[in-house]
Amino acid sequence: MAFIMLLLTIFTFLLMGKIYSEYRTPLLTPVLTTVAVMVAILLITGVSYETYMEGAVWVDRMLGPAVVALAYPMYRQRAVLKKHFLPIVVSVIVGVITAFGSGYAMATALGLERELLLTILPKSLTTPIAVPVASEIGGIPSMAVAFTMIAGFTAILTSPLFFKYIPFGNTGKGIALGTAAHGLGTSKAVEYGEETVSMSSVAMSLAAIIGSFFGPFFVWLLAI
Repeated sequence: MAFIMLLLTIFTFLLMGKIYSEYRTPLLTPVLTTVAVMVAILLITGVSYETYMEGAVWVDRMLGPAVVALAYPMYRQRAVLKKHFLPIVVSVIVGVITAFGSGYAMATALGLERELLLTILPKSLTTPIAVPVASEIGGIPSMAVAFTMIAGFTAILTSPLFFKYIPFGNTGKGIALGTAAHGLGTSKAVEYGEETVSMSSVAMSLAAIIGSFFGPFFVWLLAI
């Protein structure tokens, strides 16, 4: 069963990618639709998450090599990185501050209790960083994963609309996607070319570093 689930996940992703290439609508983004289809399959068949992960764990284990592989397009675009290094860093810093600020504003407007508010704050950081940051500042680590996914999906669904009306170049698109939507945004950046993927990878990494330091500082500011 575990092996079948692994094959089913891969097949579903490839199928969703094919459908997306035909219709090109944000709602059919492969990462989003694959998750929805697999959740539906698990609910219908009654297969437990633990059983599913016995096979799908191999997909999870490939995330590390996939991230390392992003170094190649970054290397190829090193001239662009050097040329725009300072604007990239400043943009990511502003993006991280905005992400924390928007999370706080949203949680406050919804009247969420403090623990959930603190969990939402690192929503735009990549999951391996968002979870420990949420734990450190007093949030709920397991819930941080959900909020991170929601933030990523929201960004990749709405980004085409923003890019349609705001004249971002490839560098700007990459920085926006990597800062706001971490790995999910980087997967979306593939559609815009190598330069965008490279910038998204850099932005995602910088956001993780900056956010891990800024998170506790932001909470300290809230307590003043």
